Amino acid sequence: MFVIIGIVVVFGAVIGGYLMEHGNLKVLVQPAELVVLGGAALGTLLIANPLHVLKAVFGGIMGTLSGSKYDKTKYLETLKMMFELLSRARKEGLMALESDSDAPDKSPVFSKYPKFLNDHHALHFVCDTIRMASGGGVEAFDVDQMMEMDMDTHHHESGIVVAALSTVADALPGLGIVAAVLGVIITMGALGGPPEEIGHKVAAALVGTFLGILLCYGVIGPVAGNMTKASDAEHSYYQALRAVIVAFMKGSPPSLAVEYGRRSIPGDVRPSFQETEKYIKGGGAAAPPAA
Repeated sequence: MFVIIGIVVVFGAVIGGYLMEHGNLKVLVQPAELVVLGGAALGTLLIANPLHVLKAVFGGIMGTLSGSKYDKTKYLETLKMMFELLSRARKEGLMALESDSDAPDKSPVFSKYPKFLNDHHALHFVCDTIRMASGGGVEAFDVDQMMEMDMDTHHHESGIVVAALSTVADALPGLGIVAAVLGVIITMGALGGPPEEIGHKVAAALVGTFLGILLCYGVIGPVAGNMTKASDAEHSYYQALRAVIVAFMKGSPPSLAVEYGRRSIPGDVRPSFQETEKYIKGGGAAAPPAA
């Protein structure tokens, strides 16, 4: 929502200031400049990135419009799920969780949390770790190292997606100059004509540079920055899962392991100790509304 509001504010401020100086909006409407600028930007994106990165770029852009899913409610549900899972492991042993990791959709714990089941990477992150730990003979340190490696790999993949969009943003001012140069070439060919026609062509040429700079610093660059923060929020979520699992494997009871996870949650979405305890023991009745 804030992304949409921000884009509206950017264009509103620019166009509003332009109109305050009695500018003509029709001059800014240059379809040819948009074709040159937009087509060239899309082309650079296609040249520089394979198909899976392109899909991730467009998915990430759409994700910025829906806002972050890693809010306080998400963390509370996850902590409750991990508490139930580890409580079962403490009573029946880690071997009892092997069936949960092999068929999470049939698990008595995972099946109660459809949102987590639909988060495929987080589900595999937990299930693969449980599967390895339940086999026995694996130290908590080794499990921690494996989870850290998984997190770093996933975070690096997210960084590639952000870098792809940032590259397009960096290219837009240069592509705007290309559009402007093409407009100047057309203007030079019209020399000798009416002054009004020449002035219109010069204005059209400058619109390309204007749009390139505006889209770079006012839209695409900030969207890439938003995607970076979304990637960091996802990384923090996996860090909380990692903290819970490692604490349990080191011998902490489920309640203390969950507290380790809670303490690793970023402060802006971290539930309090009382909220977490009430949510876990009260069956989720005390969950705060999603932001």
